[in-house]
Amino acid sequence: MHISWIGQTCVRLQTKNGDEDITVIIDGYKPAVGDFPRSFSPQIALYSHGEEDTTTLSQEPFIFSSSGECEVKGVMCYSFPTADGQVFKINSENMNLVHLGKITKKLSNEVLEKLGTPDVLFIPVGGGKEYLSAADAAEMVTAMEPRIVIPMAYQCDTDPKAGALSDFVKVLGLKADVTDKKIILKKKDLPTETKFMVLEKNY
Repeated sequence: MHISWIGQTCVRLQTKNGDEDITVIIDGYKPAVGDFPRSFSPQIALYSHGEEDTTTLSQEPFIFSSSGECEVKGVMCYSFPTADGQVFKINSENMNLVHLGKITKKLSNEVLEKLGTPDVLFIPVGGGKEYLSAADAAEMVTAMEPRIVIPMAYQCDTDPKAGALSDFVKVLGLKADVTDKKIILKKKDLPTETKFMVLEKNY
């Protein structure tokens, strides 16, 4: 599986089902400023805050923006409601990926149980009115015990008012194992203890 961070809470997953390549775009919302794709061509598009202000989608993908579950081309998607919109669990290539959207408050135990233990956790860390504070994000990582944690929604050209990644790094207390524009993961290569990976914005 190939994983890229596009900016804000937008993530691209490139996965496989047999010989078929499947692209999943999560939170492809247009930013007010900065460099961002004008369009995406996924097979699956997930939105944590409804379908307003989204980028153009081609190829007529399956769009999922409400609570529930669905299977598209062998990819299982689960969406759970919170006070801050939807959070997602995606099962593909025998891995459990959890994307926490734009939450600003720690999740309830009920939602945490539904999400399970993530192989990969995408967590917003930029604080302010839109995202988890660095301290709350670090607490969520401790509670969820993911194998890999990937921060998102920190300060960049499309999100200049968000908090700096360094704030989260200080509180989390883990050194980034990888800093790159794309991460390639396989189930057999997942670590046994939580690994911190930082993705550079990949426009």
